[in-house]
Amino acid sequence: MSAAAPFRVAIVTDAGDLAAAHAVRTAVFVDEQGVPAALERDALDALSRHVLATDADGRPIGAGRLAPDGRIGRLAVRSDWRGRGVGEAMLRALLDAARDAGLRDTYLHAQLQAMALYARAGFVAEGARYEEAGIAHRTMRRVAGATFPVDDLAAALDTTVTLIAAARRTLWLRTRDLDPDLYDHPDVLAAFRRAATGRRRVQVQVLLQDPSTAQRRGSALLALSQRLSSAFAFRAVEDPVDREFAGAFLVNDVGGFHVRPLGHRVDGEAATDLPGRARQLAQQFAPVWERSRACSEFRALGI
Repeated sequence: MSAAAPFRVAIVTDAGDLAAAHAVRTAVFVDEQGVPAALERDALDALSRHVLATDADGRPIGAGRLAPDGRIGRLAVRSDWRGRGVGEAMLRALLDAARDAGLRDTYLHAQLQAMALYARAGFVAEGARYEEAGIAHRTMRRVAGATFPVDDLAAALDTTVTLIAAARRTLWLRTRDLDPDLYDHPDVLAAFRRAATGRRRVQVQVLLQDPSTAQRRGSALLALSQRLSSAFAFRAVEDPVDREFAGAFLVNDVGGFHVRPLGHRVDGEAATDLPGRARQLAQQFAPVWERSRACSEFRALGI
């Protein structure tokens, strides 16, 4: 339990706790959100593993479940406990249960307002928005200990948002000219803003191959970094060997990355849970950063 917000999360092991979990779900989904009761309960309940969150006095405050196919769902927190870490704790417990069951691939149908919670845990959105029980959702997926392909701009955007959201302290970005189609996208800029101004205060180190193009074009990411100058640092590569590097990548400090073999394209491979590979990329970044020059031309803009 936490001293600031005392609660406990545990796997459901008896009928009483399962009934308590159902009561939380009914309060949140049926009573609060208007989901029909017949849709909230289904045949998967009997086959799933459930978690229950309780407060210091043992009162139920949250619930969730993991289906046999790796789908995490029915994640519900009572309104007076939201924003206090209950959802994150239950999600971690469900991911631990998935790992113990040998499920590498987990997914969920996320209500749009909850997507940031799942992105912080390494889930990447995929596909278009859709409605379930009259509420807008997107599917999100997390692949543990493996890479997945990034084939187009939409997938690159969703992957980038998750990598930024999941970072704890540091992001390392190597790019030719700040890739406007990718890093100037509103969703990506919003993710950078949240990371830089949130509780974690993430620091972003950016290595540029072609800073003049980024400056001339008027990058939206540069404009954001001007307002958040304590969070962003820019350097330009000068070593002839470094300048021959053709690729690009974004790496975070929790095992996530998006690697692009050709820096002018968005396709490549990514992962959200491969710490060893992510450390290798960060270690590859570090010496190039040290021998590159600070972008004084950006400081002229107040950056």
